[in-house]
Amino acid sequence: MKFKVDGPYIELIQLLKAVGLASTGGHAKMIVNEEMVYRNDEIELRKRAKLIPGDVIKVYDQVIELE
Repeated sequence: MKFKVDGPYIELIQLLKAVGLASTGGHAKMIVNEEMVYRNDEIELRKRAKLIPGDVIKVYDQVIELE
């Protein structure tokens, strides 16, 4: 799926909520803590990582391309 970043970046936990992979901020943090998030093929453990257009995020079997 593609996701349009509104502004220079979006924080990881906000992205997870925006695309519907997390229902709450706490749920998003849990997903990150469980090492389920990959950013450009590397595990991302920073909940507030600033994601920019061009990043590819993988969570479970979902791939999110930021533009």
